Amino acid sequence: MIMKAEAHGRQANVFTKSFIDFLAMYGHFAGEDLDDEEGGDFERAVYDEEEGEGGDGGSGASSRTENTPLIPKSQQTPQGDATPAKAVFLLLKSFVGTGIMFLPKAFQNGGIVFSSVFLVTIAAISLFSFLLLVESRQVVPVSFGDIGGHLYGPYMRWAVLFAIAISQIGFVCAYMSFVATNLEALAINVLNATDLYPSYFFVLIQLVVFVPLALIRNIARLSFTALIADAFICFGLIYMYYYDIFVLSTEGLADVVPFNPKDFALFIGTAVFTFEGIGLVIPITESMKEPEKFPKVLSGVMIGITVLFTSLGALSYAAFGSETKTVVLLNLPQKSHLVQSVQALYSIAIMLSIPLQLFPAIRIMENGIFTRSGKYNMLVKWQKNFFRIFALIVCAGIAIWAGEDLDKFVSIVGSVACIPLAYIFPAMFHYKTHPNKTTRVYDVILCAFGVITMIYTTGNTIYSWVSN
Repeated sequence: MIMKAEAHGRQANVFTKSFIDFLAMYGHFAGEDLDDEEGGDFERAVYDEEEGEGGDGGSGASSRTENTPLIPKSQQTPQGDATPAKAVFLLLKSFVGTGIMFLPKAFQNGGIVFSSVFLVTIAAISLFSFLLLVESRQVVPVSFGDIGGHLYGPYMRWAVLFAIAISQIGFVCAYMSFVATNLEALAINVLNATDLYPSYFFVLIQLVVFVPLALIRNIARLSFTALIADAFICFGLIYMYYYDIFVLSTEGLADVVPFNPKDFALFIGTAVFTFEGIGLVIPITESMKEPEKFPKVLSGVMIGITVLFTSLGALSYAAFGSETKTVVLLNLPQKSHLVQSVQALYSIAIMLSIPLQLFPAIRIMENGIFTRSGKYNMLVKWQKNFFRIFALIVCAGIAIWAGEDLDKFVSIVGSVACIPLAYIFPAMFHYKTHPNKTTRVYDVILCAFGVITMIYTTGNTIYSWVSN
């Protein structure tokens, strides 16, 4: 689309170009080369450290400093031309989605005071960790997984890719369950189909939309879905703010608690799930014309979305109290045509976002399973097609299984996959790339925080799930 505009001597529309750029981020998710061009076998460039250090066998190594890149410039990804304003837009697109609709229930699990304080704390820790990854990449300027591979060996690279794939699949499953819940509510309140369809039907019916979209290999063709999805999400968020304030002004504060000692661990996993956007940190950094401005841009965006997340979570919980639903849209008056429109539009928005969320996981798994391109081999191409369909069916099965315990499933995904990506791996990489005693203390503390939080929240959530 952009190239066609430029070929005719016209400047591409700024909004169109921004959405195309955002989709390109998913083709370069976590800095990985995930573009599906079906254009031949992919061979990863391997950096020979001895060759990179120079032919004299030691002069290159002796001239290295803490900030000297471990990868030669000839093998580094060239920087883009994105302005700070465009980077803000891309970051907002990365962070704001379905997770915000799970926060009111998470606030009920944690208590309004604990949740507000801890969400701000998680935001600060996440920002610190994201910046550690940016600093590590300045020394090892490759993808997220390749940083781990260069510093700790191939097993670390696969650990990073595994965590990325699991987190993205978890997002897709949570999104499918979210959409199914809203579609079921619409069927009951609009069509009066109380017992006509079982709950799992509303998960399976989504495959009619997802299968064709998942088979699209040129991710830029999904630009129209991203644009529509953003408009619908903004509409849903604005209405939620309006209704929360309306309920509080007319009915007063609901039965909220400052701290919930029974279920607060569920809040922690959901909070990490909500802030998990580390996969797009590297490609957005690469897209900037002046990447040195990225830390300031990221800090501003994190402050903004923290205010957004905390205010919406606290307002909704304050309005609905112990009656807060896992999907907060169900707390709205279900017979209202405007509410039904919000549910329908938000569900459509998330449905249009699911193929983007699945794309990195699909490409990571395809790169690991298939060794040949399907561009000139129809058998390989259809094997990949069937693999994508199978992956969607598995996601649908998990979404059906999660069912009424969606809040616990989201917490599990946040604990098992998002915590290592957001806290553990960046701290480990920074520890190796910056051998400074002071910074290493912070790295160790962050890594320990990630490990302890992951073990505790995972165990606590599983126990709560099983016991209920």
